[in-house]
Formats: sequence, C-alpha cells, structure tokens
Amino acid sequence: MKPLESDELVLTDAQFRMFRDFFRDACGLSFGDDSRFLLEKRLARRVRELDVGTFTAYHYLLRKDSSGDEELSQAIDELTTNETYFFRERNQLNALVNEILPELLARRVSGGPPVSIWSAGCSSGEEPYTIVMMAKEAGFEPGKDFRVYASDISRRMLQKARQGVYRPASFRDTDPVLQKRYFEEKDGCWRISDDVKRHVTFTRVNLLDPPRVALLGTMDVILCRNVIIYFDIETKRQVIDLFGQKLHAGGYLLLGHAESLINISSAFELRHLKHDLVYRKPLPGESERDAWQDAAAAAIDRVDPCDEGGRR
Repeated sequence: MKPLESDELVLTDAQFRMFRDFFRDACGLSFGDDSRFLLEKRLARRVRELDVGTFTAYHYLLRKDSSGDEELSQAIDELTTNETYFFRERNQLNALVNEILPELLARRVSGGPPVSIWSAGCSSGEEPYTIVMMAKEAGFEPGKDFRVYASDISRRMLQKARQGVYRPASFRDTDPVLQKRYFEEKDGCWRISDDVKRHVTFTRVNLLDPPRVALLGTMDVILCRNVIIYFDIETKRQVIDLFGQKLHAGGYLLLGHAESLINISSAFELRHLKHDLVYRKPLPGESERDAWQDAAAAAIDRVDPCDEGGRR
C-alpha cells in the first residue's frame, strides 16, 4: 500500500478522540485539544514509516499489538520529550544523598538490606547514574548502603541507558572533574564506567501496569521527576497511589520541581529539608496531619473531574 502524503494525513474528530482515549488508557498520556496538531504530525510519521496508509489502520495496529507493546513503545517515543541530563535539579539530588540517604541508613536495622531507590521514568539513564555517582562521592558504598533501580516505558530509551554512551549535551551541568572520573571519551562521545553502570538495574515498566510494577518490590525512595506532567488528574492519582503502596513507611517521593500533589493526594507529608522540598510517607503512629496535608485534602475535594484539571 502506498503511504499517503503528509498533507493528506489529517486526524478527524473521531480519530483524535480514538487516539486520545487509547493513549490515556494504555500508558496515561493525556492529550487535550491543544495537543491535536502534535498528535497528528508525530503519528503521521509512524503511519508513513510503517506504510499502513491511514490513521485508522495505525490505531488498529496499536490495539492488536499484544506481543510486548512494541509499537506502543515506538509511539510514546514519538509523542514525548526525553530531554534530560546528568545532575538535573541538583538541589533535590543533594537532598537525597546528603539528607535522605543518611536518615534511612540510620533507621536501618543492623545488617539490614541496602536502601532501595527507584528512578521511575529514567529515560536514557542520566538520573540513576547520577545518583550512583553522587552517592559514591559522598562516601556511600553501592550494593551495601544502597541499590538503584531504574525503569521506563520506552525500549529505545532503556537500550540507550544500558549502553551508557552520551553526547556532550548530557553534561551541561556536570563538573568536568567528575566527567573525567566516571566516563571515558571516544569518538566525541562519553561512555560511563562499569563501576557505575553495574550498580543500576534497568527494567521496562508501564506505570499503569500494577502487576509489572509489583515485580520491583517495595522501595525506600522513588524519584518520578517530570513524568506525571503528561498525565491527566485521574491518572496522576492512580500513579501516586501506586507509589504510596510501593514505598516503605517513612519512605520518600521526589517529584519534578514543576509537579505537586496539592490536588492529587493527601497521603504524603511535605518535608522541608535543607536542600529542597520533598514528599514523605508517614511512619506508623504519625497520625497528626500537617497543614500541607489538610490543604491537599481540601483541594482534592474541590476538584471536579470534568473541569480543566480532570479527564479531557
């Protein structure tokens, strides 16, 4: 079948609703009317590459792809931005390494397991590798003091993360001394050292697939930064509720600086650390709610699921 030219690939109202509902239900991505042009142009690339001819045929291909969601992964790569770099939002990472990790280790029973850290939505791996580097620099021992798990829904990003080879743009906020210490340069790219790579376990996880998430076990810290911005309010609540179940009591949830739980969940307390603000799952017996939790609960009560913040 000859592929249609790009100017012929125009989403109808029905097709837009069809894709919008599919991506929301399959992986949580939310597309409002203002995203229609982006959806149309980026999916048109896949229609032409696969030579399926029409958006309707491509939607059918997505829905019948039961062999590991291969095409869903490809579509997500087209529709999302995987822009990241090492030491991104450094203040929060300083809070993790210099405040949260020591607290959790001090609370650990003698001889207990390492602190478990999950980078959810790790993209091409810069975040989990940064955690290992910073923790090593602070004197912590990977495998003994902490373990890092990293997941993403994109197979392409996970493949890049496992390779551990990066272009200069990934080092825009990296101390040159650390770059030389933990990376080897070759042909204009930088390969991360095996001494860092071997301490990150990568796996493919769709955050809307609880059985798959369950395989990770319970965590002490979850980082999910600049991920839930792509979700509608109902999906955000579903994912945050899942994180609450996955965290040990007293565990921490770190979101992106532009993300908040104010109208999503009141199950976490907002902690004011020296380096940043983070969320924490209360310990048993910590029944007294703080002012932030009361504000979050009130905001949730006010949200109409059909308004601008609800499902579109």
